[in-house]
Amino acid sequence: MSPRIRMVLADDHQMFLHALRALLEKEPDIEVVGVASNGEELLALVGAQPVDIVCIDIGMPAMNGIEATRRLLALRRNIKVIGLSAFSDRQFVLDLLNAGARGYVTKAEAGEELLRAIHTVHVGKTYLCPDVGATVTSALLDNAPRDTSSPRITARERQVLQLIAEGHTSGRIAERLHLAASTVEVHRRNIMRKLDLHSVAELTKYAIRSGLTTISG
Repeated sequence: MSPRIRMVLADDHQMFLHALRALLEKEPDIEVVGVASNGEELLALVGAQPVDIVCIDIGMPAMNGIEATRRLLALRRNIKVIGLSAFSDRQFVLDLLNAGARGYVTKAEAGEELLRAIHTVHVGKTYLCPDVGATVTSALLDNAPRDTSSPRITARERQVLQLIAEGHTSGRIAERLHLAASTVEVHRRNIMRKLDLHSVAELTKYAIRSGLTTISG
């Protein structure tokens, strides 16, 4: 008998997390060895035990799923990551895949599609659920590297935007990201200019709408 697939789940929505765990634990070849509600908990769990696959929500507080994926794979390159999100926005899908994820499933399809994704990435292949696959394929066929309705911001700007939306001051953001406060202010201005937004409230709405944060906890 083949070893069971050892999995960790990371999501800050507790009801969804428990439902997902219950679904996966019905599978005879899958073992859920831990759950995390944010990126820091996830990194601690993975650092403490063998893990084959991580299912991760993109919009977790403090450290979003894209950044957590980068750090996770820097720690354990052999782990396979599957993104879970309520959103199928083209840029976030591409950013997560560029961070090293091997799969992406929307939460609306987190049943049979997720099981299919788990078994596919476990054998070294990539899996995108139909909604996401159609979005990415359309981008490639249209020869459009990015959607003009989704302005491109850098990974650092994305971190700053998330922390702004979660209510952190420039000083606190500077401490968390090990930057000068003046550098944070430059990032804030660049984000506002790129997104054509003019207040923290507008930035927060954009971050929530884009699935970058859920403003929870």
